[in-house]
Amino acid sequence: MPNTADRKPASMQASEATNHDLDCLSITELERLARDRMDKQTRDYYNEGADDGSTLQENKSAYAKYRIRPRVLRDVSVIDTSVDLFGQRNSSPFGIAPTAMQRLAHDDGELATARACRKAGIVMGLSSFATSTLEDVKEESGENANVLQLYLFEDKDHSVKLIERAKKAGYKAVLLTVDTPYLGRRNLEIRNQFKLPSHLKIANFAGNPDDEEEVDQEQGEVDAEHPMGTAPPQKIRRRRNSSVGFHDGEKRVAPTGPITFHTHAPNPNLTWEESIPWLKEVAAPMEVWVKGVATSEDALLAIHHRVDGIVVSNHGGRQLNGALATLDALPEVVEAVNGRVPVHVDGGIRHGTDIFKALALGANFVWVGRPALWGLAYKGEEGVALCLRLLGDEFRLCMSLAGVTSVKEINKEYLVKLNRDGFVSKL
Repeated sequence: MPNTADRKPASMQASEATNHDLDCLSITELERLARDRMDKQTRDYYNEGADDGSTLQENKSAYAKYRIRPRVLRDVSVIDTSVDLFGQRNSSPFGIAPTAMQRLAHDDGELATARACRKAGIVMGLSSFATSTLEDVKEESGENANVLQLYLFEDKDHSVKLIERAKKAGYKAVLLTVDTPYLGRRNLEIRNQFKLPSHLKIANFAGNPDDEEEVDQEQGEVDAEHPMGTAPPQKIRRRRNSSVGFHDGEKRVAPTGPITFHTHAPNPNLTWEESIPWLKEVAAPMEVWVKGVATSEDALLAIHHRVDGIVVSNHGGRQLNGALATLDALPEVVEAVNGRVPVHVDGGIRHGTDIFKALALGANFVWVGRPALWGLAYKGEEGVALCLRLLGDEFRLCMSLAGVTSVKEINKEYLVKLNRDGFVSKL
């Protein structure tokens, strides 16, 4: 597809620089603006990490441990920020990560994100637990690439149906989330008793007649013709309750009821030996990636089981608190993979220089999560577009000031690391 960011001359960059939202000139300001536009439950759900949030914070602070080594007196009059990914020329080496329930932030939700990504030439990941169907998101995306984040449910039939729909719609890959055998402890979710508002649905699983049951009408539910409760007993249809899976001491009992994130997303039964070969067969011709790898050992297992790519991720700091920041985990994964499959990374990206640092440490691509949600809450599609533009412009400027003109030139020679005493050392 056409790429408007490919090989931009400096004169075009200068003209774009005047296209500012003067209320929002950075992702930090975008976060603040979004905070004022989200209700407390939504804000806490999107922004919280597990337990005390230390891994969430370290995902961000890890980038401050590195400094850029700029080179000078190089011709940087034309900068090419684009990369090849999922069959398209992506305008920058970052995409929008799959995040759930985007209509909590804005009525247009995932559809607004899809439109902004399409116009910017940026790949979009879609969560299984989106509040828009994968077909509707693909329609808004047009020829722009989409990938589907996948939770492999204990009842695989649910996953098979979702995968088949993604294939038919034209999704390029499935990103299997592998770091949720159980859900991390998110205290604000517990305190807020978080649940999706009644006017919203988990769209990819809505409309299943088996999700409802026929029950007797309860007291107080009589119709207006019988205000004193004298109506004869009637049957009504009501949404069934969902329950989490558990082990009864002898065997695993699977989740029941309509699919919800808290009951069905965690799956402790997944294994390399069984899950990956099965998924590769079912998902073909879509690519199969694993999202949630953080060690060299698991990277080697991923290679052994012939995945198409790896996303170094800790679920935005929402799972195992105290785990490595993703940027700290990245180098050992890159070294273990040794170029055999692409390695992507997410978590903590708040500036274009963060993208540069991740690429310099060996990532092929970066996924951005919360900033897109903040943009969505700020101004819908326009806010997501602003998020993409801020990060893209910052990254392009970083490239030019560091002395590189194409993404493939970025490597560890452009970084130094700060030690605890504040001294720097080359990588």
